[in-house]
Amino acid sequence: MAIAEATIVPLGTGSTSVSKYVADCHKILQNDTRVKHQLTPMGTVLEGDLDVILEMVRKMHEVPFDNGAMRVITSIRIDDRRDLAASMSQKLRSVKEKLDT
Repeated sequence: MAIAEATIVPLGTGSTSVSKYVADCHKILQNDTRVKHQLTPMGTVLEGDLDVILEMVRKMHEVPFDNGAMRVITSIRIDDRRDLAASMSQKLRSVKEKLDT
C-alpha cells in the first residue's frame, strides 16, 4: 500500500484564494472509496493502491482547469514501502511512540 501527498495549485484564476478549487478536488476523493485521504493545510495525503492514487491525482489535477484555471501545478510525493505494511496511522503511531521515550 502506498502513501502519497499531492498539492494542486491553480494559477491564472484572478484570485489568490484557492479554497474553492481544493474543495472541488476533494469531491473527487469523496466520490471514490478506493483510497483513504486526509486533507491537510498544505496538501492532501492519500493511502491505497499506487495505480488508484495516481488515477485520483490525475482527476484532481484536471479540476482547476474545468473551473477556469489557465495553469495548474501539481506536486506529488510518494512513499511506497514494500518490505512492511504501511499506513498513515501506522506512520504517525511510530513517530509518537518515539516521542514518548
